[in-house]
Order: sequence, then structure tokens, then C-alpha cells
Amino acid sequence: MVRQTLKKVEQIKIDESMKLFPYVFRLNNSFRNSAKRSKPKLIYLLLFTLISSCFVFAPHLLCFPYPSALFLIDSSIKEIGNRVSQNDTQSPTMSKNEDQSIFCDRTGYRTDICFMKGDIRIHSPSSSIFLYTSNDLTNHVLQEKIKPYTRKWETSIMETIRELKLVTKDVKLFGDNHKCEVIHEVPAVLFSTGGYTGNLYHEFNDGLIPLYITSKRFNKKVVFVIAEYHRWWEMKYADVLSQLSGYPLIDFIKDKRTHCFKEAIVGLTIHGELTVDPSLMQDRTTTINEFRNVLDRAYRPRVNRLDGQEEQRFHVRAADRRRVQRPKLALFSRKGSRRITNENLMVKLAQRIGFEVEVLRPDRTTELAKIYRVLTSSNVMVGVHGAAMTHFLFMKPGGVFIQIIPLGTDWAAETYYGEPAKKLGLDYIGYKILPRESSLYDKYDKNDTILTDPSSITKKGWQFTKGIYLNDQQVRLDLRRFKKVLVDAYAKSIS
Repeated sequence: MVRQTLKKVEQIKIDESMKLFPYVFRLNNSFRNSAKRSKPKLIYLLLFTLISSCFVFAPHLLCFPYPSALFLIDSSIKEIGNRVSQNDTQSPTMSKNEDQSIFCDRTGYRTDICFMKGDIRIHSPSSSIFLYTSNDLTNHVLQEKIKPYTRKWETSIMETIRELKLVTKDVKLFGDNHKCEVIHEVPAVLFSTGGYTGNLYHEFNDGLIPLYITSKRFNKKVVFVIAEYHRWWEMKYADVLSQLSGYPLIDFIKDKRTHCFKEAIVGLTIHGELTVDPSLMQDRTTTINEFRNVLDRAYRPRVNRLDGQEEQRFHVRAADRRRVQRPKLALFSRKGSRRITNENLMVKLAQRIGFEVEVLRPDRTTELAKIYRVLTSSNVMVGVHGAAMTHFLFMKPGGVFIQIIPLGTDWAAETYYGEPAKKLGLDYIGYKILPRESSLYDKYDKNDTILTDPSSITKKGWQFTKGIYLNDQQVRLDLRRFKKVLVDAYAKSIS
């Protein structure tokens, strides 16, 4: 009996996984981008031997259809054994029939993601996605649970995300209880727009870029099913979404109809901060620049209309505009915390150097196409560290991005915006302010560690960073010092 069961397991591993989800295993590294590197193969061999022993000395365990293990398919069963995951409690589950399967990868630090194929039925009232099968290896329901949001390490925010159940039901045993009301001929990608949605950085980093990574292979032939759906979010990003899918969105909660698909992905793949890693893409070539091209296709029609309206309004010919044009600097102006208190003087300095300066003060109602229009025609972008720096994605590769870094924000500024900007092809300059350029300089003793050693404060936790350095700090630029940065940016703009 043991030999027959193991033979079935081996056949499932090779035939089903390779046929159904070949792309999953090419993407496997993306789910481990923040996880620990694999242990030596010897350890996996020992673990596999231990698991095998369990089947010999504990036959009662064979009542389960498959061993709980991460199937990393290779050319032989021996190689599979060497790669069994050490964390067998968070392993993928796969059904028997090669046309009816679920594969869940929970090894990633940032996200869980499940792949389904077969008779899939999305049932909102029960927060369930059913996979109806004819599975004669089991007489019970197989179930996975997942929260389709890309910040799974943040327990507090994940508690606000709706949990979905992926349920495998044998139609012979349980009957056909959820009749299809809407039948789709293309796959589904189901994700959440809850969590930190409302913050520009998170809307791109946790949502749009992972959505692009996950859905690109479908070439717009995909339906987006959204948990924690927001009407304003769809309206704000309608132009971008139209480049990723040619079908209407589905509000998972409000649309009570049973939607049926043949293939579905639940959750999104994420590669890192505001980036696309080509080595983890199916074609091995796609970069963050291709995502920027998506933004250009999304906003270019609107930009062209705005340009045409401006020419009609001011009667300015394109040739005349080019003849008088100077390098353009776009400055993001903040209100409240981390604002530049001598912003007017900084603008005048930039103008004297030779820049045409445009000050942007966007809010939640500002049309993104208008911001894109400014930045795509700008040579330099300047701003103080914060969510608005996400707009560097609108800059053309080769432009200059100057991020002003307040005290206590060094790591976040470099990680969230500096390094991603370099990957986009921008010339990144991080301007770290001195203690005397911070409003905290007047609030604390000159020898206080808040000024002299901010990292010792930020190590205490997010609340200290947020309370002291993010919410209670303003910037007064040393214009003599900052002038060197602007002169350097000007030289690069006209070269």
C-alpha cells in the first residue's frame, strides 16, 4: 500500500505540476525574494528521509491523499526529494486530476499566492472560491485560506484584509451546489485593494506593479476580481487598468453572482520596492521600464489632448516653444510635516541657475495624467522624502531625481525610492540634510541623540521614527550647500 501511494504522489508531482503550472516554478524565486536562501541539499535529503520513515512507521498517516511538501519539480524524483521544503506546514496542495488543481506557494516573505485550474466558481457570500473535481483519491474537502494582499509580514494590517477560502469539492460526493451565473472564457486574477490603499506609494508598490507582474502573461485577456473594492480607486487608475485587462472589474463583495472560470490566480506576485525583476519574469527580459511604458500608453492620449488645448489657448507653435525652452525642474511641495520652509528662495535659486521651475502641489483629487504630463517633460524632479516621491515612475529614464532626505529617514529614502529610481534608469541624487537644516535642531539639545545619532532612535521602532522624524520635522535648506546639487543637475540636463 505504501509503495502504491508513493507512486501516486510521484506521478502527481511530475505530470500535474509540470503540465498545469510550468510558469509557477519559473517564478518560484519571486515568492522567496525576502526569504532565507535554500539550505544545503544534504539537509533536504535528511528531511526527505525522515518524511519517508514516517510513512513506514506510521501507516495511519496514509489516510491523507498527499504528503505535505513543497513540490519543486525537476528532472527526476530523486531531485524532488532533495528539494523538499523544511516547512511542511505551509506547503502547496494539489489535486489528482490533471485538469483540476490548486497550487499555493506560502514561502514568500511578502505574499502568499495560489494558482487554480479547473471548474472554478467564485462565491462571494461565503468568501469562497470553489474548485469542483471528480477526485477519487479523497473523501473529504481540501481547503486553503489566503489573504490576497502583498504585505503578509505586517500582522496588524493583514488583520484588516478579508480572508478567502479555496475549497476543493468532489461533485460526486457533495453535488453541484453553486450553479454558474456568469461564465468567463478568460482567467481571473483576484487581489485586494484594502490595507494601505489611499497612500500613493502603497497603491503602486503593493498593488499596481504586482498586478502588472502577475497579469502580464495574459496579454490583457484576464478579469480582475477585487476584494475590498473602492470605486474611487478604479476611477483613479482606470487608464492604467485598461492597459492590463480588456474586461470590466468585478467587485468581489457586492457582486453576489457565482462567476465561473477555468483558471485563476489568487494573490499577487511582488519582486521588491517599486520594481520589476527581469530574472523573475516569465520572459526573463521585462523590467520596470516596461511598466513605465504601460503608464505612458495609459496617459499619453490625455497628455496629447492637454497639449493641444494649451497650444490653442496660447497660440504657441511647437517650434517657438522648443527655441525658448530651458531645462525643466518639477518641485513637489509639501504641506504640514517635512515641508521646505524656505521653498520660495529655493525656487528662485533654481531659476537663477537656469531652470524653468514648476511647483506641484497634488492632492487626492489631482488627475494623475496631469502630473504625468509635467514629469514626463521635466529634466529634474525634486522633493522631500514621502509618498509623493513615487511619482519618479513618471520620469523618463535619463532624468535627474533629487530626493531631500530629512533626519532619521536615510534607510527608508534609499530603499523605497533611491534604489528603485536607479533601476528605472534615473540619475539619482540623495541630499541628506544636516542637523542644522532640520527644525529639530531648534527643539532639542545640540548633543541629543535625536540629532547626533538618528539611527539609534529609529531602531527603537516605527512609532519613534514616525512620531519624531516623519510627523514632527520641517526642512530649511542650506541654499549654499543645496546650490551645488542644483548646478550638478543643471549640467546633466543640458549635456
